[in-house]
Amino acid sequence: MSALRTWATPLTVATFLFMGMTGILMFFHLDSTLNKLLHEWGGWLMVGGVLAHLVLNWRPFTSYLKRPIGQGIIGLGVVVLALSFWPVSSDGSPVRHLMQAVAQSDVATVIALSGQQLDAGLEALAAAGLQADRTTTMAELTGGARGVQMQVIDVLFTAGE
Repeated sequence: MSALRTWATPLTVATFLFMGMTGILMFFHLDSTLNKLLHEWGGWLMVGGVLAHLVLNWRPFTSYLKRPIGQGIIGLGVVVLALSFWPVSSDGSPVRHLMQAVAQSDVATVIALSGQQLDAGLEALAAAGLQADRTTTMAELTGGARGVQMQVIDVLFTAGE
């Protein structure tokens, strides 16, 4: 337990600092790509640190569960987490609708949306190892795989940058 004690709380504090700061930056849309990456992967480190901290402090933790304020705060956290899985609307998000429309389009339409000429877009796709012609649908090109669809979008919309 003493080995656990040397790193559990410092890891919990360190991950809280960068999770809190990157979360605030993300809230105000001031984050960079690295902030988002740190926030996502740092969450795993924080889970590890918090679980280790919880093991070390199990008795004090259980005392919070005996008090109404502790029960209320922890219970509220559980309810908020459960509600976060509830769909906000029956239609889904606008981004989801956009991705579905792209998935059902042909490659020529997606190339046109990217602002490129058809031939330049097809060349960019070919350079990325994605073979298509003007009649290829996104479904044919990607096999319905969301990751490949994102790769196509990345190739086409960042080709001029």
